[in-house]
Amino acid sequence: MKYEFFMAARYLRSRGQHAFISLITFISMGGVAVGVMALIVVIAVMAGFENHLRTKILGINAHILVRAYGGAFDHVEEVEKKVLSCSLKHESFAGRVARLVSGRPQEARVTAVTPIVYIQALLSTGNAVSGVAIRGVDPATVESVMSVGQILLGRGLDAFGGHAGRHPPIIIGKELARNLQAGVGQSIQVIMPGGTVTPVGMIPRIRTFQVVGINSSGMYEYDSSLAFIPLAAAQKLLGLGKKVHGLELRVSDIYSADRLAALIGEKLGFPFWTMDWQKMSRNLFAALKMEKLAMFVILTLIVLVAAFNIISTLIMMVMEKKQDIAILKAVGATDRQILNIFMLTGLMVGFVGTALGVGGGVGLCLLLSKYKFIKIPKEVYYTDTLPILMNNIDIILIAVSAVVICFLATIYPARQASRINPSEVLRTG
Repeated sequence: MKYEFFMAARYLRSRGQHAFISLITFISMGGVAVGVMALIVVIAVMAGFENHLRTKILGINAHILVRAYGGAFDHVEEVEKKVLSCSLKHESFAGRVARLVSGRPQEARVTAVTPIVYIQALLSTGNAVSGVAIRGVDPATVESVMSVGQILLGRGLDAFGGHAGRHPPIIIGKELARNLQAGVGQSIQVIMPGGTVTPVGMIPRIRTFQVVGINSSGMYEYDSSLAFIPLAAAQKLLGLGKKVHGLELRVSDIYSADRLAALIGEKLGFPFWTMDWQKMSRNLFAALKMEKLAMFVILTLIVLVAAFNIISTLIMMVMEKKQDIAILKAVGATDRQILNIFMLTGLMVGFVGTALGVGGGVGLCLLLSKYKFIKIPKEVYYTDTLPILMNNIDIILIAVSAVVICFLATIYPARQASRINPSEVLRTG
């Protein structure tokens, strides 16, 4: 094989009247490099956005939600014990290898549980009214499962434990506070659906709360429509007693949440049902995966264009080297060796271009993640800089795909070279 490598490298370094072919060869290398670099950067940005949104969503939401078909349920402590006893220990050999490679924990289990009450209501300050989703949370356990976000003004969940005001405390998002023109310490009315029937009609239930904090989750949808109150206040507001609407769970491995949720559902049985974080935000993450796949396919076309350049380069090289090929065959070179020479020539172009592209793509990603010199609208993308997440598997897949495309591009011209009849070429030459 050393002989084939030597001849392939020699053909790549053509000089004199064959310098034009070398120029096209370097252009082909550049095309492969640009395609691979673009793929790595774009896929890293897409993965960064997906990871950023996942972090934001899982910051304010649980990994798994347990609810009952009948609505609120009691015996919460018994249900919590059953949930905490669930774990996934048995999996295939391939699954264990994947966990070792990715660094994910070997066992998927529930690490924390918190009860929750959900309320749909209107908030009013007298100046404005806004629809809101209110979560009644247990201040002792909620932070082990999810975060209420960054407290911008006032106090956080610590205010729920020892609030000494006349009215129960409430934490609202910054956008909601802006819409309602509400500030810390201000009273706010919670208007419940339904109410009391009187001779003059339906009178809605209204309860007064005091704003103790204004938070920010980093996502407009949550900051404009979500509020938190103590669990006991929510239960009293709805007349639930000790019942809750659900349990929110945190797990050790978020990518096993779907299987763990199914296991929990089987163990609890009817009337309980479960939902994992991927189902809660199914449309969003499905759209992101589709966009990532579409960008991979579109940008792979750049590598395909470079592959066509490789085909044209090798075809011209075969035409120019007919005499050389005939002489090589005359002195004993086999068809297989001629085939290997031109396939190796194309593969060298692909390998060098791919190596340059991987180096350039990884280097550009490192620069973008370190210096963050590309700014984007935070109001639209929930971040002010391009999020970058390089995945080793993505980089390997891109590099292998590029090399395979380049290899496929060498087959036709290499076969044409191996079929050259030396006697005809030498007779006519």
